[in-house]
Amino acid sequence: MRKILFLLFLIPTLSMAQNRKKKDYLVSLNTTYGTMRLVLYDQTPQHKENFIKLVNQKFYDSLLFHRIIPLFMIQGGDPNSRKAQADQPLGNGDVGYTIPAEFVPSLFHKKGALAAARDGNPAKASSGCQFYIVQGRVWDDAGLQKQLERIQTMKGHMPTDEQKQVYKTLGGAPHLDGNYTVFGEVVDGLAIVDSIAKQPRNEMDRPNQSIRMTMTGEWIKKKKITKQYHYPYVVARTEK
Repeated sequence: MRKILFLLFLIPTLSMAQNRKKKDYLVSLNTTYGTMRLVLYDQTPQHKENFIKLVNQKFYDSLLFHRIIPLFMIQGGDPNSRKAQADQPLGNGDVGYTIPAEFVPSLFHKKGALAAARDGNPAKASSGCQFYIVQGRVWDDAGLQKQLERIQTMKGHMPTDEQKQVYKTLGGAPHLDGNYTVFGEVVDGLAIVDSIAKQPRNEMDRPNQSIRMTMTGEWIKKKKITKQYHYPYVVARTEK
C-alpha cells in the first residue's frame, strides 16, 4: 500500500515538473509610460526564483524607478521608495539578504537586459530586491574598444565577437559584464525604457516626477511566448 501511495504522490510531481519545462514565467512590468514584458533566465536560478517570489508577493507594487541615467540604465526596487519624500535620497533599501552572483558569459548587458543591483561587496553578491534595466548606447569600434579596456580594469568578462556585434547594433553597457548578474531581459516594450531614461532628473539621478511600477507574473507556454514576442528559447538558453 505504501508503494502505491508513493507512486500516486510521485506522478503529480513529475507532471508538474514536465509542465514547467513547457512553460515560463512572463513578468509584466507596468508603468505610466506603458507595460514591459520580461523573461527571467533559467541559467540564473537563484535570481529567477527570488524575483518570482517578490513579484508574487506584490513587493514591487508602487515602488519607484528611483535612479535613471540616459544611455545607461533605469533602476528600481528600493522598498524605501514606496513612501519617499520628494527630496529623500534613495538606493539603500533592501530586504535583509543578498543573492550570490550568478555570472553566465552568454548573458550580457545588451539593451533591455534585466540585472541585479549591488553594493561594493567583494563577492559581488546581488541585492535581494533592487534591479536595473539597461538602456545603454550603440557603440562604434573606438568607443567599444574603450569599454573593453574598462572591462579589463574592472576584471569583468570580455564579450564574444557575436556580443560585440550586438553592442554595435542594438547597444548596451558592456563594461558591466562579469561584475553584475544579468538574470532576464525585456522581450517587449524597449521603447518604454527609452521613455523613462530621458525624463528630467535631479543631481542624485532621481526623476523629478515619480515613476511608479506594478508587476504581475504568469506561467505561459514557451511556444506562445516565442510566437508573440519572438523570444528564441533554444538559442538564448543553451550554453556552449
